[in-house]
Amino acid sequence: MATIMSQMVSIKVGGLQALPAVQKSLTRRKLGDARLAPKLMTSATRGVRCESGGGRGPLADVQRTVDESTKHVITKDEILRNQEVNESEKQSVFGAKPNSGSFYPRPELERRPETGSKSFGSVFAFDGAAPETINCRLAMLGFAWAVVAEKMTGLTVLEQVFSPGTTGLVYFLGAVQLFTYASLVPIMNGESTDARSFGPFTAKAERWNGRLAMIGFFSLIVTELYTHTAFFH
Repeated sequence: MATIMSQMVSIKVGGLQALPAVQKSLTRRKLGDARLAPKLMTSATRGVRCESGGGRGPLADVQRTVDESTKHVITKDEILRNQEVNESEKQSVFGAKPNSGSFYPRPELERRPETGSKSFGSVFAFDGAAPETINCRLAMLGFAWAVVAEKMTGLTVLEQVFSPGTTGLVYFLGAVQLFTYASLVPIMNGESTDARSFGPFTAKAERWNGRLAMIGFFSLIVTELYTHTAFFH
């Protein structure tokens, strides 16, 4: 009996002795979480990027490799120098001279994502970084898809989009959202299309191909409205 009582006392005493150790362990864990929380919140509020492991890992290595081979950081000095020597930056296509703070045209320093405002109004302004980039990419995609789809279905572009039973409108809306988001991510991170190039794939080439695609896609729709038949069938 005395042995049992002594064991119970030792268990209670052991439990009391272990309690501070458990509390200390929990306190350390809470402090660790508290240290991590501000770091995660700060990282989340800085932008759309998400980094883990201090920028290490296979994905970070791939990103660094791609950046080294395709990215050129555009500096403020380069933009100012281009404003001085580039004739197209001294006046708009309508003959107006760029003025700081004006609605249109704005100086290149204010239009560029690297140095200008990245607000919604600035990015989507008439001379902003987003409208032409997004429209050019959608036009290139639309024209290429029109050729393929008309060969496959024999339907005009508008028939593919608006005819009952077709899924063209769904694909169109999905493409608009996808390409808009993909184009806005680098712009909102302060990177214009001119900052990337790979061999013949440059921002200038993309703009000219996109402009031709917009003209071609618009001409295709007008022609098919007049002929009522698919142009590429």
